Amino acid sequence: MPVFLKEKLKLFFRNRWVKRLLIAFAALFLLLIVGLVSVYSYVAGKAPSEEELKNIQNHTASEIYSADGVLLGKYFIYERSNVAYSEISPDLIHALVATEDARFYEHTGVDGIGMLRVLVKSILLRKENSGGGSTISQQLAKNVFPRKSYRFFSLPLNKLREAITARKLEKVFNKEQIVTLYLNTVPFGDNAYGIKVAAKRFFDKTPATLSIQESAVLVGMLKANTSYNPRKNPARSKDRRNVVLEQLYNNEYLSRTAVDSLKALPLVVHYTVENHHEGLAPYFREYLRQELLTWCAEHPKEDGTEYNVYTDGLKIYTTLDSRMQRYAEEAVHEHLAVLQHTFFSHWKGQKPWGKNTAVITDAKKRCDRYKDLKEQGLSEKEITAIFNKPIPMKIFSWSGDKEVTMSPMDSLKYYQYFLQAGLLAMAPESGYIKAWVGGIDHEYFQYDHVNTNTKRQVGSTFKPIVYASALKQGIDPCERFSDEKKVYEEFDGWSPGNSENEYGGTYSMEGALTKSVNTVSAELIIRSGIGNTIQLARSMGISSELDPIPSIALGSGDVSLMEMVTAYSTFANEGLVNAPVYLIRITDKHGKEIFRQKQQKPKRVLSTNNAAMLTHMLQNAVNEGTGSSLRSVYGFRRDIAGKTGTTQSQADGWFIGYTPTLVAGAWVGAEDRRIHFRSLALGKGAATALPVWAKFMAKVDRDPAFKNNRNQHFPPLSQLAMDKLNCLSYEEPKQNLWNKLFGRKKKDDKDSGEEKKDKPRRGLWGLFRKKNE
Repeated sequence: MPVFLKEKLKLFFRNRWVKRLLIAFAALFLLLIVGLVSVYSYVAGKAPSEEELKNIQNHTASEIYSADGVLLGKYFIYERSNVAYSEISPDLIHALVATEDARFYEHTGVDGIGMLRVLVKSILLRKENSGGGSTISQQLAKNVFPRKSYRFFSLPLNKLREAITARKLEKVFNKEQIVTLYLNTVPFGDNAYGIKVAAKRFFDKTPATLSIQESAVLVGMLKANTSYNPRKNPARSKDRRNVVLEQLYNNEYLSRTAVDSLKALPLVVHYTVENHHEGLAPYFREYLRQELLTWCAEHPKEDGTEYNVYTDGLKIYTTLDSRMQRYAEEAVHEHLAVLQHTFFSHWKGQKPWGKNTAVITDAKKRCDRYKDLKEQGLSEKEITAIFNKPIPMKIFSWSGDKEVTMSPMDSLKYYQYFLQAGLLAMAPESGYIKAWVGGIDHEYFQYDHVNTNTKRQVGSTFKPIVYASALKQGIDPCERFSDEKKVYEEFDGWSPGNSENEYGGTYSMEGALTKSVNTVSAELIIRSGIGNTIQLARSMGISSELDPIPSIALGSGDVSLMEMVTAYSTFANEGLVNAPVYLIRITDKHGKEIFRQKQQKPKRVLSTNNAAMLTHMLQNAVNEGTGSSLRSVYGFRRDIAGKTGTTQSQADGWFIGYTPTLVAGAWVGAEDRRIHFRSLALGKGAATALPVWAKFMAKVDRDPAFKNNRNQHFPPLSQLAMDKLNCLSYEEPKQNLWNKLFGRKKKDDKDSGEEKKDKPRRGLWGLFRKKNE
């Protein structure tokens, strides 16, 4: 350096203002360093530790499985299910890396070169195929540990926090694990979280079976899942898909020819929405959900916190058989669609509630809309105005959902026309529930007609319990019972009658139950004891309140379908009763078992002989009585026992039947008991409920998986039971000459007070009477 320049510099640095300025710059630099270190230390302190990263938690839907391993549905707030790396298509992983983080396998969490590339291409050159600035690891950090607010410095501080976390992630996990975690946590829009849900939602596939172009669509959505949603914006989604395909070419995953051919393909989406109404067994899943919420509250984790059925990724294994469940739902839908058409025709031009406007008023006060408006403090006048105002809405119909403009009041009236149904199937030897259909459509009718909270009058389906009580009290099944009408003064002059006031002749127990004779059922409950009958019903699984009055013999009590199926399982299981079981076990998301159902010990409530005799009687009710259409119409040849039931004014139709391996019960009726068929021929249980049972059992029988069940037989009667039942079912009354000539009616083949089937009359007038089946 020249001497004169050195002298100039000495003079410059000796200047006191220069010295002060240098000191200030040095202090400022030092302060900046300290500040940066402090900020880094602060943000690093806020970043998760490596131990926390090892236990990354993401909200995962709990899954419900059938006994045969089929996914029935999920419980979720955010719909998310996890997959393993081996369950993800390699094409999807290549598309993700090529588009979001081309140097993923080279960096250790933060990619400086990639950030420089984004600065040049995206910001300066405005190119869409530049890729993302954040690495996959940084994006994972953002997905798992949401950003926080730091006021004006939120973006830079969050970016720094994500970079620190990304470096830690790379130390804790390998590249495959990071990709898997990322794809399991990233949102795809439409409330779909994770690749498993997204693949199902948009293409109805698993992640392993996604094609290259489908993988490109899903990866393309990551940049903006609304803008590039293939359902909402198909054109933009296709353009973005093609950008991803170009990235696959640029990163040497695909050839030019392959990319060009794939870009020419149309965008094809198979959109599938999973919600709590869709899928198999929605009524059962809702019932189970409430049970699980109680279980979670009563069974904390090891750390003392509660399990969350919506977010903890539990695996819930049930007793339902997916095949039987599907057959049960099909049977309900097939018959109710036809029956509803009959009901509409039956009431054509008229209102099923007639002049009884209380039916509609009560329906209005039951609905959620009315309750919400009441809670808001609106007056009845204001609520009525809202109910009478037409609005766009979607309504149920058997031909498919309809978009209409209708007032809420008119929709209430519309829905009062619809018949509802319930169907429950159980394995008697274990109590395992195999199928559960609580209604005709869970989206529109969420009231469950199966569970123990839903009770309806059971009609003549209660009579077998009365007969079982009589046998238990030692009444001889071959004793002759007159069907003459009696007055029971000790019960306020109660005098039950038979259908159409037809009397005469005597029955054995088998004959009276086969023809469902009301007067004989009444006589049996009086003789065997009302208290004894109620006690037996309790022991057979009926917990509903039963009034200690003799009319319960005719089915006046309100009982749930589940209770009645449980009671009949006692007959099918040779006198042993099992409580209904529908939950087998639960595991947490790591596969650790946290609940297992204990094996229950069945309780004997009837002797083997008495149960066998009841089954024999109920077989005869199917062969010759009110359930005979199972043979004559539906063509069943296998062993079946069962009983129909119809309540007053045909408000409820029932059929509960069983084979040696399966008990099933069906109920049909309107939501409001005041709405029903006016004709017994149309509204009896043999016409409304029995066909549901028949269609279900026919589908089960046709399935090769249940071939062995189809060939099962009830155990043969013991010699003692055969001797006890060895008598005439019915004896006609002695007739004088006048009756012989002019045809006194004998007891008809019907369910007294219910199903009416006429036999031909005797005598001269009988020649002109047509036989009705």
